[in-house]
Amino acid sequence: MKRLWAPWRIEYILDEKKHNVCLFCDISRKTGKNRTDDKKNLILYRGKYCFVMMNKYPYNNGHLLVVPFYHTSSFEGLSDEVLFELIKTVKRSVDILKKAMNPEGFNLGLNFGKVAGAGMESHMHLHVVPRWTGDTDSMPIIAETRVMPEHIQKTYNKIKKFFKE
Repeated sequence: MKRLWAPWRIEYILDEKKHNVCLFCDISRKTGKNRTDDKKNLILYRGKYCFVMMNKYPYNNGHLLVVPFYHTSSFEGLSDEVLFELIKTVKRSVDILKKAMNPEGFNLGLNFGKVAGAGMESHMHLHVVPRWTGDTDSMPIIAETRVMPEHIQKTYNKIKKFFKE
């Protein structure tokens, strides 16, 4: 029998599941003025109304989340200013991923509600997933395992420098 070792998955398996706590609200507030926890929380960028972070359990290397600071499960309650910054930040994220990782395409996704596949249905967010030819295989279907070719911290460092520009 062959084994595929994926030691980073143990973090997800053992991760404390906090009930009645919004992950996005929690981590966006955790960092004070010095932003010392941003790297730990995989936050790449903070705007006035939204922030960009890496998905801790990505579909692909470079999988980003663009999240408004305002806690809402849909577009309800978001001002035009927030919506404008949200979509501009998605565009900027795509542009940065093109420079940093040279993907051949992208999937952009916004799920509303649990039945739509949203794991964080109480706080809307947009997924920005870079794609390459051949980046999908049978491992997720057969073994419920996703093979990631680059460690998430290395990807974070690669992308972060472009957000500083």
